[in-house]
Amino acid sequence: MAQESSGDISTAGWDAINAAMAVLYPEQEPRHFGTLLSHTLGGNDPLDGISVYWSESPRPHWHYVSYGFSELYDKQSDDPQESGFGFELTFRLAAQAGDGKSGEPPAWPMNLMQNLARYVFNSGNVFEAGHHLDANGPIALDTDTRLRHLAFVADPQLPAINTANGRLNFLQLVGVTDDEMAAIRRWSTLGVLAVLEPAMPLWITELERDSLLRDPAIAAQLDVGSQREGSSTGMLFVETLDWSVEGAVTTLVLGAGQVPSVLELLPLRLHHDKALVLLGKDRQWRFEPGLSDDMQSDDDSARCVLSDASLQAMLDSVRAERGLYPLATGQLQIEVRPTLLRDGQGNPIREIG
Repeated sequence: MAQESSGDISTAGWDAINAAMAVLYPEQEPRHFGTLLSHTLGGNDPLDGISVYWSESPRPHWHYVSYGFSELYDKQSDDPQESGFGFELTFRLAAQAGDGKSGEPPAWPMNLMQNLARYVFNSGNVFEAGHHLDANGPIALDTDTRLRHLAFVADPQLPAINTANGRLNFLQLVGVTDDEMAAIRRWSTLGVLAVLEPAMPLWITELERDSLLRDPAIAAQLDVGSQREGSSTGMLFVETLDWSVEGAVTTLVLGAGQVPSVLELLPLRLHHDKALVLLGKDRQWRFEPGLSDDMQSDDDSARCVLSDASLQAMLDSVRAERGLYPLATGQLQIEVRPTLLRDGQGNPIREIG
């Protein structure tokens, strides 16, 4: 459904997304869910809308696409090459028994997209194919799904497009389990998804599925890829990231929900002479390997060099529980604070740690 023009406001960006979807779904009128109050006018939802299409192939599923990460109307940014943040999100959700083209798509993926948009709009950090993040709980709240993480991949049926406001990519969200995410951290997002795709065509998310690593052949392929290439995950998006410096001691603040991911990935990066970057809302922390510890920081970024001994001390002592965890060298201590899980409106519903 095309957005109506108002006065001299252009809808070229919006229309370009509609045109791309029309190629994939000719003659299908999508269900479009708009935002009552625009984010630019003080509304809580950054995205202007989300459209949902019905697809029968390769299995019945709903196909969601966002409107709002890119520039939908007049050009506002200074970058002529990219439209807004340079992408829109898509998501494919397996249909339930009895679902059909005339039914109603579930609303929770739209809440998920809006939550991700709040993070991007507030932090300025953008998603790219190959990124991944921890959902800090089920990707669909109040369900018992094993899918607790999200991976980002180029939508296999929607190539990048050039609009009047610049280029944009369609990034598809893929729900993955704990052990699938562990495999991603040990190797790479795109490598793991390529192995999973034959068992998960078009990377359609199915809330009820078990881990695909229960198939020994798939697990073996992932192990081979990790041993051959090592971990390519050099950046983690974390909700809680802060630090303070008092004398010679730096206190790094992390959320309990992110601690397991950080501790799992640190040795996979630093032991292979690779850095690990943590990205928060306003700040960036960089771990690097070295022969001796070193700390450098300013208001926005920090560089922390860890020796093998300090890395091991961190792995041995830090837990995903509220508390203060000093390292033996005395230069760094980790403060772990509880992580709040929030509903689609941003309200706290549960605490981790």
